[in-house]
Amino acid sequence: MMGSSRWKITVMVILSACCMLFPAKADEHEHTYADKEEVVLWMNTVGPYHNRQETYKYFSLPFCAGNKKTISHYHETLGEALQGVELEFSGLDIKFKDEVMQTTYCEIELDKAKRDAFVYAIKNHYWYQMYIDDLPIWGIVGEADENGEDHYLWTYKKLEIGFNGDRIVDVNLTSEGKVKLVPNTRIAMSYSVKWKKSDVKFEDRFDKYLDPSFFQHRIHWFSIFNSFMMVIFLVGLVSMILMRTLRKDYARYSKEEEMDDMDRDLGDEYGWKQVHGDVFRPSSHPMMFSSLIGSGCQIFSVSLIVIVVAMIGDLYTERGSMLSTAIFVYAATSPVNGYFGGSLYAKQGGRRWIKQMFIGAFLIPAMVCGVAFFINFIAIYYHASRAIPFGTMVAVCCICFFVILPLNLVGTILGRNLSGQPNFPCRVNAVPRPIPEKKWFMEPAVIVCLGGILPFGSIFIEMYFIFTSFWAYKIYYVYGFMMLVLVILCIVTVCVTIVCTYFLLNAEDYRWQWTSFLSAASTAVYVYMYSFYYYFFKTKMYGLFQTSFYFGYMAVFSTALGIMCGAVGYMGTSAFMSHPPTVNIVLLME
Repeated sequence: MMGSSRWKITVMVILSACCMLFPAKADEHEHTYADKEEVVLWMNTVGPYHNRQETYKYFSLPFCAGNKKTISHYHETLGEALQGVELEFSGLDIKFKDEVMQTTYCEIELDKAKRDAFVYAIKNHYWYQMYIDDLPIWGIVGEADENGEDHYLWTYKKLEIGFNGDRIVDVNLTSEGKVKLVPNTRIAMSYSVKWKKSDVKFEDRFDKYLDPSFFQHRIHWFSIFNSFMMVIFLVGLVSMILMRTLRKDYARYSKEEEMDDMDRDLGDEYGWKQVHGDVFRPSSHPMMFSSLIGSGCQIFSVSLIVIVVAMIGDLYTERGSMLSTAIFVYAATSPVNGYFGGSLYAKQGGRRWIKQMFIGAFLIPAMVCGVAFFINFIAIYYHASRAIPFGTMVAVCCICFFVILPLNLVGTILGRNLSGQPNFPCRVNAVPRPIPEKKWFMEPAVIVCLGGILPFGSIFIEMYFIFTSFWAYKIYYVYGFMMLVLVILCIVTVCVTIVCTYFLLNAEDYRWQWTSFLSAASTAVYVYMYSFYYYFFKTKMYGLFQTSFYFGYMAVFSTALGIMCGAVGYMGTSAFMSHPPTVNIVLLME
């Protein structure tokens, strides 16, 4: 017995020493807590309700903090820094399962300047955001009376925290203690914490923030069904028109080939047989064209991978995780850009492939960084939390130069060597054929303008849900819908560009490369026009910062979408033009 007791005491001493040397990781990063362990309440940002992106540091308003020792917070991900997350410690003493009755944690000495700041915030419907264990909480700064003359500040934060075992699964905030704002007075700020046991599973704790009645509304289902029927109609229409028309043309051309030379010379030849020696001629400005195609293929790859990752894992549960994932995937898929852009440039006889590689690698990053740099000046002027820190800018530049560029180089070398040789089904004439005059509706400019209508029609309802989740206060989580819409968009885009290309070639105009790209890319113009409608009729945004932020990043989004659609349209049309299984020009080549 004596030996057993000594052995137990020795083990306990060793375990105690190990616990002191290696403390348990029970905090908000592990999301597990021991009884009476500290729970941190982070204050994030404050800003006008109608301008979601116009946010400022919480303590930019003259709030006061608790007496507890300050804890510094660093940006854990690149997405956090880019999205303007500014967590500051509240100073409130909160412990796991330890209830706190209403307690005053600080007092505000309300002079005229502080009162004016609070009155301005209340007039503009300022709200603030907090975090407990990565769970967001929202509260309103104050309210005005019916006449708008007197203004009141909410001074009492009533927290109710739900727990399941050793995990926090629910947080609710009730604002009470309405106090009139009168200069040269002292306002006491108080809080209380109530803990309650909950049956909510830790994996399901974000379900309360979702809005199934909005995203899974019958209109959403109907839009998907409507787009699907449009796909069936378009595929059937394209197949019927092209097969019948091409078969008729092929029969006529075959009959003409049986004539003697005199009859053939006197025959009235027209249509797309006349351009078979020019249809695979290199496009104008091949360097820029190849860079756009490569960038579009990369954007498509990024969209597909990010949607699949979002479907598998709930990215909305972590701050900035969606943006961080998109940046990582974009950098990792840089070889896709280099491969398709480099191989296409080599097929078109381009020799300055290093310059093309640089343009392809930095085309999208330069566009995004240029817009972000412009908006950043406005954010700095406003002292907004959306101002990108200098260190984050350096990190983004390092990713561009030391990750994206080398991977793009690898993809370019592989593309030039593996698929850079021209493999056209017919030779290209040495002298370009003159393009005859044609009717106005067969002009490339008209075809380009009309080409984006149907692709936009297949996605515009989904655009409303995506815009609402980004510019309003909804969490987008129905990525299955987004995947279906992406597939539908690609099919509709390819069908439309094939029809547009056929009409162009039938008018004996062989400039189909840019026409196929731009007719699909014109979808972006309609999306950007829709963003104007959404801004003026679906939101209540105001002010220089929010307006420039909205239209600036909507321009980036629309341009990226247009480049992706253009690349998809060109790749589909190129496959239609080049492969024998399709009834196309190749059937008529000698």
